[in-house]
Amino acid sequence: MKKIEALIKPFKLEEVKKALDAIGVKGMTESAVKGLGRQMGHKEIYCGAEYFTDFIPKIKIEIVIESEMADRVIETIIKSANTGKWGDGKIFVTNIEGAIRIRTGEKGRFAV
Repeated sequence: MKKIEALIKPFKLEEVKKALDAIGVKGMTESAVKGLGRQMGHKEIYCGAEYFTDFIPKIKIEIVIESEMADRVIETIIKSANTGKWGDGKIFVTNIEGAIRIRTGEKGRFAV
């Protein structure tokens, strides 16, 4: 199994979710996060005052899937999250040794 973590722009979340649903990905976890990368922050306006912020709001999507589906999921995220501009995000892929569904005790791919 693989765990795919994708950091994307917040306004791309719905598009990414629909694209993943279309290829059969039904389960994922989404978190609102902030990050600092090559984009190096940006200016914002609050109550008429301009200020600079280092950490940019992002959405982190976490998906655990069977290894055979990893490439397809990655390509789907890239296509649906891409704007062609700085700060489109990153995708990280790690190996998962196991998974257990708490309610039923199912293990491995049956738990995902």
